[in-house]
Amino acid sequence: MDEEKSPRGCGPHGCEHRDRLQAVLEALPAGLVLQSPADEVLAVNRRFVEMFDLEGRADLSPGAPMRPLVPLVRAFFTADFSGPSTPGEILARRHTHRVAEIPLVDGRVVRRQVEPLRRDREYLGGLWLFIDITERKRREHDAERDNAELTELARQRNSFTAAASHELRTPLSSILSFCDLLRDPNFGALTDEQTALLDAVHRNADRMQRVIADLLLTTRMRATGPELEFGPVDVPAMLRDAVMDHMARGAGSAGKGGVFTVLDCAPGPVLRGDRHRLHHVLGNLLENAAKFTPPDGRITVTAAPHGDHWLIEVADTGIGIPEASREEIFNGFVRAPNAQHGGYPGTGLGLAISRTVVERHGGTLTAGGHEGEGAVFTIRLPAGGPE
Repeated sequence: MDEEKSPRGCGPHGCEHRDRLQAVLEALPAGLVLQSPADEVLAVNRRFVEMFDLEGRADLSPGAPMRPLVPLVRAFFTADFSGPSTPGEILARRHTHRVAEIPLVDGRVVRRQVEPLRRDREYLGGLWLFIDITERKRREHDAERDNAELTELARQRNSFTAAASHELRTPLSSILSFCDLLRDPNFGALTDEQTALLDAVHRNADRMQRVIADLLLTTRMRATGPELEFGPVDVPAMLRDAVMDHMARGAGSAGKGGVFTVLDCAPGPVLRGDRHRLHHVLGNLLENAAKFTPPDGRITVTAAPHGDHWLIEVADTGIGIPEASREEIFNGFVRAPNAQHGGYPGTGLGLAISRTVVERHGGTLTAGGHEGEGAVFTIRLPAGGPE
């Protein structure tokens, strides 16, 4: 058959138009299939071929039938997808606009959109678009989880606040009021020793009131613990996001002139874990490192697979941790002596929460380094998740 007469051939101008069409399809950020009115393939782009691993598995040349292509793509959909399943059902509805979000068996989520193409009332075919929305869905899901946790925290906070107000705040307010009354000269002059004792009572009562506010947070964490949702975690991408988010907030190294943050992560296997929670752990460690690092210091994040585990280290050149305090700092409200006396803010809760999350993953979080030279926090996580 001569090329001019072949349905898959084209004249000089036809080939030129087809090349331009293909260039447009390749430039679009979605997998695309252009379908003829006769359910034939008119054009596809490379993104579509790679999205469904179709290289060498299907005839995608112009004029090839669409029907054999449908089950190859449909095989990537999860079993619980409720859309039409047979090629006939899918192609028979070609004249209607339709959109669906489809979970794939490898964990991705794609948005499939079918646009009928018409000129006047004549049906010219259909444009199938497949857009990878996995990252967007993950962020939406993380936001929903955070909102749900904030709602539950608000409920627990209200309940605990009422109890704390009655059981603790009321008597503390009375103590502080009596301290003020005793200072009144109308009740008689106080000796220097009595004044010092009264100041100590007032100071400690005031400190207890501040502790009550911190307990509102720790009560929720100790009562329920962090909820974890396990899935595949790309460790290099997670570390990169954690460092970039920390810098974008203007906290720590990014917000202190002369402090450098270095990320060095080797490639390795996908980790089974809760990406959202592990991201928070890295954020806590980065914030902690930046807090105790002087403006001319350095923060280094390194990660590499080690056997069937991932090892992640966050090191700084700050004040370091005394050897005797390297285990105690993971308890709530416990801070190292050099942190307590150095004027550094904090309640000592971030490390306690971070260790809880890591242990729920079947891993460990330890502290090292040398006092006066910097701290090193090491996370060891099993790549396959907890047993």
